[in-house]
Amino acid sequence: MNELTANSHELTANRKYIFPKEEHLCRKKLIEELFSKQSSSFGVYPLRIVWIKAAAPTTAPPQVLISVSKRTFKRAVDRNRLKRLIREAYRLNKYRLTEQPGGHEIALLGIIFTGKEKSPLTLVEKKLISAFHRLLGTTIEAPASPPAP
Repeated sequence: MNELTANSHELTANRKYIFPKEEHLCRKKLIEELFSKQSSSFGVYPLRIVWIKAAAPTTAPPQVLISVSKRTFKRAVDRNRLKRLIREAYRLNKYRLTEQPGGHEIALLGIIFTGKEKSPLTLVEKKLISAFHRLLGTTIEAPASPPAP
């Protein structure tokens, strides 16, 4: 095992893939602030990302709100399933925000499902990762392809 793979293995071993209650955005005043005119947003179908910048860069995870429209998905079972998928995708990939060199500037983050049909976890996760890259202003690195013979 070379030094680079040893370091990356060590980094992944130290990660905690958790989404504790302290990271959930629940306070009504903060939710109103998130959806005020001060916030920024963009769409990565089927997700809409809304956020507010922090005063200074931090490595602490932002408080997150996850929402699925009752108008689009009438049955609570469907809404809850989509929210579970988004939470799982966020939980597995939030290290992309927290492990940024120099930190990130996101204090509050809203993830809203705007799609009209139920989506699988792989699609939600892929779109959430691309949203994180857009949010941080980085480009998505393509996996290295083997050299042509």
